[in-house]
Amino acid sequence: MLIALVTHAENGGRLRVLPDAGVPEGPVVETSDLAAAVSDLEARHRPRWLWAETNEVYPALLARSVRVERCQDLAHAEYLVLSYQGRHSEPRGLGAAIARLRGLPVPDDHGPRKRDTQPTLFEPEQERLPGDADPLDAVIAVHAEQQRVVATLGHADQLRLLFAAEAASALAAAEMTHFGLPWRADVHEKLLVDTLGPRPANGARPRKLAELADRITAAFGGKQVNPDHPPGIVRAFAREGIDVPSARAWVLKQVDHPAVEPLLEYKELARLWVAHGWSWLDSWVAEGRFRPDYVVGGVVSGRWATRGGAALQIPRTLRTAVRADPGWKLVAADAAQLEPRVLAALSNDRRFTEVSGDDDLYTTLADEAFDGDRGRAKLAMLSAMYGGTGGEAGPAMVVLRRKFPEAVGYVEAAALAGEQGRMVRSRLGRTSPPPSEAWREATGDTDVGEDALRRSRRASRDWGRFTRNFVVQASAADWTAVLLGALRRRLHQSAKGSHLVFFQHDEVLVHCPEELAEVVCAEVTAAGEEASRLVFGSTPVRFPLKAVPVDSYADAK
Repeated sequence: MLIALVTHAENGGRLRVLPDAGVPEGPVVETSDLAAAVSDLEARHRPRWLWAETNEVYPALLARSVRVERCQDLAHAEYLVLSYQGRHSEPRGLGAAIARLRGLPVPDDHGPRKRDTQPTLFEPEQERLPGDADPLDAVIAVHAEQQRVVATLGHADQLRLLFAAEAASALAAAEMTHFGLPWRADVHEKLLVDTLGPRPANGARPRKLAELADRITAAFGGKQVNPDHPPGIVRAFAREGIDVPSARAWVLKQVDHPAVEPLLEYKELARLWVAHGWSWLDSWVAEGRFRPDYVVGGVVSGRWATRGGAALQIPRTLRTAVRADPGWKLVAADAAQLEPRVLAALSNDRRFTEVSGDDDLYTTLADEAFDGDRGRAKLAMLSAMYGGTGGEAGPAMVVLRRKFPEAVGYVEAAALAGEQGRMVRSRLGRTSPPPSEAWREATGDTDVGEDALRRSRRASRDWGRFTRNFVVQASAADWTAVLLGALRRRLHQSAKGSHLVFFQHDEVLVHCPEELAEVVCAEVTAAGEEASRLVFGSTPVRFPLKAVPVDSYADAK
């Protein structure tokens, strides 16, 4: 059963049942307590909910302790269809979708709802639909049009799976924000004090940074140097007779000067202070939980992003603050060397598939092709997927191409497509954006001068590197989206009370009662196997997803 749903002010909303054919059936149901109505229907029928955007509806339901099993998210589906057609930049909200369907001017998307840790059920409609369209009718019509269009595309079955996986990911993201990542503010603050010194007054540097700034100034002969101002650092070295192109850490590491050591230490500690210092702690952690705003598919390849909080960039030093509640465990799992395994499954390279059968792919690859040199094997693999050619990468790629021609040929075909301005697709149909008009002008320059030819070739190679990696990274995003959907379902069935609380590219964290930890570990492994089967069929490629129960995220590695 599919039930279309829209919200309106206060607690109410409207519902309408759609059979599998998608044609409305029965009357529109008005309710003044939408959460209660959804909870009742969920318990009796476990329907698929059809709504404009998960992050506009689901957080408020969660605030009323209402969980839904399945949904269809029109905004995610609209983006996937548009991008398949090379229209990545077009608005994908309900207003834009119904305007396109009716041949009306297409409005911009209204943007994300303002962050609110206690969502109101329900806020007034943020988006006025064009032509005074009825919101519920618009949801139903846009869904029908999406289904019609998908049926005409070459990846219809894969796209339908991707629609479902992205919708499940959106539900998981909302739940992760709702339940929050367990975060010990006292542990975090102690780490800051031990590393930086006591909390400074507003506008002042922490004591350790102030001491390092004084050392930097002293190293430059006592002339004041602001370590937070890169041009000033470059000028300071110039006064010392040292020409540096920038103040980046990798540049400074090559310089022999007494200011380098304190500068590098300052950069590292300043990054912690600015990105995850006391202000971050005040803004993002409350009642023992870190609740970021996740953006499912926020990167063009399908990877997630966040709106503030830097949730996907938690430094290793701070992972000790991520601790399970008393009587609970964190179950941590990551897919080891996910992208090389994805390439093996995509390319069907027999020899590379055999290499991917072991837990440490790089060690096996090293034994197979690089005389046991794991570092060289990893460099070759990353060069194949990212287009590296400098230094040792070139010779390593020659070996890789000879040993695994189908695997290397797969990414090189994607690179060639990009160099020619063509789009490429992931396993389930995520589509790379077409190159910009500026790119087309650069590569289509009829000026036969040497500079013009150099610009043209550089632009082509750059876009080829992007598409080379896109086919692998986006297919990995396909796999993780299906993984999240499968794991979310399995946890609800077998380990009630357990919650997905963190996801980062190829890592997941589940917070669960201690007595359920082994059950959760088994479900994580089973979800990985399910995702591999659904995305890649009966491939012999292994995607190891070893789950371990820990007390702290820092113990997971």
